[in-house]
Amino acid sequence: MTVTDELARPPRGKAVDEHLRRRAVAAVLEEGMTYKAAGERFGVGPTSVFRWAERFRARGHVRADRPAPGRHSKVEPARDMVFRLLEAQPALTIRALRRALAARGIHASAPSVQRFLNRHGLQRRQRLARRPGKSGLSPRA
Repeated sequence: MTVTDELARPPRGKAVDEHLRRRAVAAVLEEGMTYKAAGERFGVGPTSVFRWAERFRARGHVRADRPAPGRHSKVEPARDMVFRLLEAQPALTIRALRRALAARGIHASAPSVQRFLNRHGLQRRQRLARRPGKSGLSPRA
């Protein structure tokens, strides 16, 4: 195995994205490739390819059984409330949205709110006041 092959291979024990899983399963089921050959082609073990193919045959998908590790969103349970707030005030900044959520008992960090908005395709910018003299530019009049 070359250095390039080793660098392209996903690290051991790390989840492989669904697109790669689908390609490996398609190579086995549609092209008739062996599990070992498909594993070598896509840089994963033959046992993984076998498990993904079995999962596809049984369930019709190759998604992982377990959800990705991490903390649960504090904002997600208040999803409908956030949507109502943004519908009523479309220009609401992240900072203002955090204050509105805190007033309703939901305390979340700015990055947490930003990730929630990104997940749902609702982009917001955090408007920061410019300090005169810091950038060498004068404030707009």
